[in-house]
Amino acid sequence: MNFRDGNGFSLIEGIFMIAIFALAMALLISFVIYVYRAYGYNFEQIAAINEARKGIETMVKEIREARYGEDGSYPLKEAGNLQLIFYSDIDKDASIERVRYFLDGINFKKGVVEPSGDPPQYILSGEVVDTLSAYVRNGATPIFIYYNGDWPIDVVNNPLPTLTRLTETKLMHVYLKINVDPNRPPDNFELESDVQIRNLKTNL
Repeated sequence: MNFRDGNGFSLIEGIFMIAIFALAMALLISFVIYVYRAYGYNFEQIAAINEARKGIETMVKEIREARYGEDGSYPLKEAGNLQLIFYSDIDKDASIERVRYFLDGINFKKGVVEPSGDPPQYILSGEVVDTLSAYVRNGATPIFIYYNGDWPIDVVNNPLPTLTRLTETKLMHVYLKINVDPNRPPDNFELESDVQIRNLKTNL
């Protein structure tokens, strides 16, 4: 028996058309979700890269102006692979701050301690820490690489080993790998910059 409605469609034809429509809608919804997720991921990746780029630009300026602390401390306090501590007037208030850049998990952070008291001292409990960049994937790869004043001619003693960094560093290389999700393309986005510490230059 062939049932037809007033427009001449059989029941089977009607069910078939509904099924085709439902399939088309499912495919459309899947495509929209895919585009939304891809756009969201790309937007997050771009935002993370821009955030890291701004952080490096600020950090390079501050490292370039590193100087003796208010308490007489040498410009470089710690020169590690993933942590750098130095003294610099980062806010141009004629007061030298203790600045710490370090990797905490996948977050690249900045800690600042203002000098206080007379004579001046740096109370570490007063450190103010901000996250500069998330999704940093350096792992054990150094963020900070140190060189003496003879680089790049001197390739024997450079990059500097840990024991001589504090006293011999004149130049630095900063390197960050950014990736919101390492399990998805694209690969890590690499940001790097060189900086010369002006107050430690010996070739004036």
